[in-house]
Amino acid sequence: MMVMQESMVVDAQQRVVIVDDDDLFRESLGLNLAEEGYDVIDFPSGETALDFLLGGEDADAVLLDWRMPGLDGPGVLRRLRDARIQVPVIFLTMLSDEIYEEAALKWGAVDFIDKSRRLPIILGRLKIITEGAKPITVSAGSATVEEGHGTVLRRGPLELRQDIHRAFWRSDQVDLTLSEFGIVRFLVTKSGGDVTYRQIYDMVRGKDFLAGYGAEGYRANVRSFIKRIRKKFRDVDPEFDRIDNYPGFGYRWRDEPDDAGFSSGQESAGHAGTE
Repeated sequence: MMVMQESMVVDAQQRVVIVDDDDLFRESLGLNLAEEGYDVIDFPSGETALDFLLGGEDADAVLLDWRMPGLDGPGVLRRLRDARIQVPVIFLTMLSDEIYEEAALKWGAVDFIDKSRRLPIILGRLKIITEGAKPITVSAGSATVEEGHGTVLRRGPLELRQDIHRAFWRSDQVDLTLSEFGIVRFLVTKSGGDVTYRQIYDMVRGKDFLAGYGAEGYRANVRSFIKRIRKKFRDVDPEFDRIDNYPGFGYRWRDEPDDAGFSSGQESAGHAGTE
């Protein structure tokens, strides 16, 4: 049984669907999520989950196992997307190889989490997902456009679809994980201003979470996040260079003068690096 160490009770009851053929794991996770205020519905197979979701029932998020007898997790996800059901899907699996994560994101999952991760990590990801449809306050010069049940945040060539946690750069999808999407959104909402390493790490892991070696160990984690994000943007645009680094401090999202909504006077002192 997983044990929750710190309460993260949600403000309003949201429905989470768990799909896993491991009865013990499914029951344990369901009980923990229910204790945190979620309305939990679980299914032992992909077929029974599809009957529920394709039958008109809704959910705020789906936690989906990869390997299951009969219809596996990827099969469930593809069927949902073929039916134009855009419920956020997180793969919760013991498969940790990057090829599975890359495939999941290309098929439309919003995140990919190792089952061995602690419950607070799963809860943190769920909170980001279920709150993703809520409008957020952005700095002057950006545009937030209401669409359906969520919002689309646009800044120049960047489009962030907050309802399905998808990023697009010059109309091409960038396959970001949920955490990477959150970092990009955080930088964009602070566009024109510098964001510290600690602020970025707190946004991903929770305030004052300790990581790495020593009190400053979290910086290496943040640098790794930014490196992966830059690479994914450059996979669709080799000229991408909008994330600047200020060594010893943090990062910033840089607007260009021809971006829609760009406002001048936002440059900060110092020289940007490429860390």
